[in-house]
Amino acid sequence: MATRNFHPVAVDIIQHEHEHLSAVIQGMLYFVRGIEKGEPAPDLKVFRAMLYYISEYPEKVHHPKEEQFLFSKIKERTHQLDTELDELTAQHTKGELLAHQLQDALLRYEFNGDPAFAHFHALVEQYGRFYYSHMSAEEKSIIPIAKQVLNINDWQEIDQAFIENRKHLDDAGERYRYEQLFSMIVNISPAPVGIADPL
Repeated sequence: MATRNFHPVAVDIIQHEHEHLSAVIQGMLYFVRGIEKGEPAPDLKVFRAMLYYISEYPEKVHHPKEEQFLFSKIKERTHQLDTELDELTAQHTKGELLAHQLQDALLRYEFNGDPAFAHFHALVEQYGRFYYSHMSAEEKSIIPIAKQVLNINDWQEIDQAFIENRKHLDDAGERYRYEQLFSMIVNISPAPVGIADPL
């Protein structure tokens, strides 16, 4: 069944979540680059909120949907993306590890001050490059081919799974908690923090 006139809800959800993650990462980059230039450091509560978001949100909300529903369905229809999908799945685990390393580096910066900043800054830059590359691969390489190889029934199944996942998060109050955290990060981060790729 052709999908030419069918737009998957799952794609919108993925892109929306990528925009939120991009905004938080951009905020982190904005702050560390400002400190590097001699600008005053923000309240470390800002960094802690951002790190909590990128540690929790991808692991518990974003990545499971991609792996369990989208990636698995693509593999049922074609093997042309197996290597790329396996690499993206491995990157999900690597991203979680990098986020924990960032938390450790922030803790050292908080207690040791300026001598620990260079390491924290380098890790933020590394994480930014890593995650923007990861999201770009999903949006530019995976989703376009998924639209070619998956049929309407496939997408409806994926959409339903994404919608059920969102309903489960709503019932548990988790999505509201993440939205509140994101709003707080945006509100305590000065302009020009937004959703553009700053790299």
